[in-house]
Amino acid sequence: MPSVPTHFFVGVALGQGAGQPSRSDWRFWVLASACSALPDVDVIGFGFGVRYGDLWGHRGMTHSILFAAVIGIAAGMFLGGGRAEKVRQSLLMFSIILSHGVLDAMTDGGLGVAFFSPFDLERYFLPWRPILVSPLSTSRFFTTRGLEIVLNELFVVWMPMILLAFALCALRRRKEAQAGT
Repeated sequence: MPSVPTHFFVGVALGQGAGQPSRSDWRFWVLASACSALPDVDVIGFGFGVRYGDLWGHRGMTHSILFAAVIGIAAGMFLGGGRAEKVRQSLLMFSIILSHGVLDAMTDGGLGVAFFSPFDLERYFLPWRPILVSPLSTSRFFTTRGLEIVLNELFVVWMPMILLAFALCALRRRKEAQAGT
């Protein structure tokens, strides 16, 4: 998996696509950040004997499209607003949660991601896997290998996300300017 800070950063970058009411609500930013890392809640299972490759193991059910949809809808409903705003927020939160699995499927390690769980337990990687896998242990992250991972994520994930965030801001401003004329 990419590091947890990278998942948070992706959630904030993707959150730039939200409308003004959402972006001005602190709850939106807390949810966008939390949802971006939420799929890794599955690591709790290791302490209870859940194996990595199990349905509820790491990169299993909580990394699935179904999980992203259910939690995305719940997050959108929680944030409230009118029907259209709830739908937009739900779709954005779905995208933020799903981004976690997509990034994990781009790493060079692990068993892959069970995108179609619980209907298909097959684990998948994307054909392009430029992200160095981050250790699950915090202590192993603060090593020379951890520095390599941070530098890799800086160029492979953070820089593209910064560009995406600027693009989303520009598109949003253009849309707002057109609506104001």
